[in-house]
Amino acid sequence: MALKYDELMARSVNDVAFNYTDADAMLYALAVGMGRDPMNERELPYVYEQGKPLQTMPTLATVVVPDMFPPDLGWDYSQVLHSEQRLQLFRPLPPAANLLINKRVVDAFDRGPNRGALIILEAEGRLASDDTVLFTNTSTIVARGDGGFGGPAGKGLPPHRPPRREPDLSCDLETRADQALFYRLTGDRNPLHADPAVAAGAGFDRPILHGLCTFGIACKAVLQTICEYDYTLVESFEARFSAPVVPGDTITTDMWQDGNIISFACSVKERNALVLRNGKCTLAV
Repeated sequence: MALKYDELMARSVNDVAFNYTDADAMLYALAVGMGRDPMNERELPYVYEQGKPLQTMPTLATVVVPDMFPPDLGWDYSQVLHSEQRLQLFRPLPPAANLLINKRVVDAFDRGPNRGALIILEAEGRLASDDTVLFTNTSTIVARGDGGFGGPAGKGLPPHRPPRREPDLSCDLETRADQALFYRLTGDRNPLHADPAVAAGAGFDRPILHGLCTFGIACKAVLQTICEYDYTLVESFEARFSAPVVPGDTITTDMWQDGNIISFACSVKERNALVLRNGKCTLAV
């Protein structure tokens, strides 16, 4: 089944019920590296619910939307790549919540028969109790096998441009060899991140880390380096995915601070690979 532009643009679903618990919030924090040192009292409130109120990773919002990339849009799902993620937070996420999710296709661009389609999806999360909007997720997808479907040409959302100077700050965070197996428990069960045979079939020596796990690790780097672990400061977070991380890699997050705007990029220096680019974090003023 090929993509059909009019049907794609009309695709939306409202009031999808989803709930998460404090255990889900703690599991996500652990999966992106919080609590690696159990004696670090700055990270403990993200992974331990006793004593201080439980704190939530801002990027938890990326895993509380069911079927963000539905397999039945008419695309060749095996050729779909997640190329960019943008998160807008309207208030800090509670440690547990019953949500209502609205999802829609924002835009779809035809890049040509040999270049695929560019599709922008959006999800809004609200508290079921009083309809308070908590966040919007915006995901840009490249459907490599679906170019030439007859949609308009376009390049998608303009990227954030980092300053042209040396980074102001840098943070190295090691990933675990089993990081992808850990992170998949937050919802993404794609075998590419767990099965060596599937990874080999896709051209990788071993299963790779989820892009959204790298996204969460970048957020952790900003929190611990600039925000003194104050999760309430993060109002938005965005980046483009440029290369996969292999579990066990050390992710270096370079940061440029200009007022309340943090530009960032993530790399794996052992392989000279830029893995996240055009990163931007907006902090509360």
